[in-house]
Amino acid sequence: MASMRILDSHLHLWDPAVLTYGWLEGPLRRRFGPDELHAALGEMPEQRERAFIFVQAECLPEQTVAEVDWVSSLAVQAAVRGIVARAPLEQGAEAGDLLEELRANPLVVGIRRNLQDEPRSFARRDGFVEGAGCVARLGLVFDACVRPEQLVDVAALADALPELIIVLDHLGKPPVGSAERPAYPDATTWETDIRELAARPNVSCKLSGLPAESSGEWSADQLVPFLDTALEAFGPDRVMFGSDWPVSVRADYPRWSGAVMSWLSTRTTPEEADAVLWRNAERVYRLV
Repeated sequence: MASMRILDSHLHLWDPAVLTYGWLEGPLRRRFGPDELHAALGEMPEQRERAFIFVQAECLPEQTVAEVDWVSSLAVQAAVRGIVARAPLEQGAEAGDLLEELRANPLVVGIRRNLQDEPRSFARRDGFVEGAGCVARLGLVFDACVRPEQLVDVAALADALPELIIVLDHLGKPPVGSAERPAYPDATTWETDIRELAARPNVSCKLSGLPAESSGEWSADQLVPFLDTALEAFGPDRVMFGSDWPVSVRADYPRWSGAVMSWLSTRTTPEEADAVLWRNAERVYRLV
């Protein structure tokens, strides 16, 4: 499967010299741009085609448009085909002007308001639902980055706005444990809620972010049960590959992509694998 094309649905780029990211620390507090990305990809087997969807990286909220402009300037060099920008959806209709401005950029295909650190039911508030409705009316996708206990809120949002296309980031960030102590036996609530969420046809799921949820060194075997559950719940037409580079995999991009491709080779047909690795993201984010 080394020659399969890959449309990575979850790429981050940032440069602390250009924009301000209050959450960056440690080895992540440096530039990760096209040059660093190409270096990370250098050890991968050659693909026929490779492209990316950039997802907002939590710079200061007032720098949202500047982030989109900066990534747009790097799009050719980094093979970015789409941008998921930030917007304060909790402001309801007041977020409309910013959403319109973002939508005017042809690369902007989605919106993410990071929910993982917000209180439960944040996505059920009237203002947020109104703001998310504006996203749907503009033909944009909503990326939901949540923790396991918030999966029920994503399901409620999907029910409230069946016209809104929602993509769940990182499988809902389940507790994956470590290579020495896999956590899947303790993830039964996550599994139940994932299957409930998958019952909403307007929701898809990114196979991304699991290495960052490991409490220690991770192994491919440790993560397989989570990938299996997502594939079984959503089916091969509603899951998509994402790297979460550089948050999840630092410079070791080949290891994560190789683990996913090896897993796909035992779970899917070549046509289904192409859907997971390319066509689903292309369709859901309306890149064609």
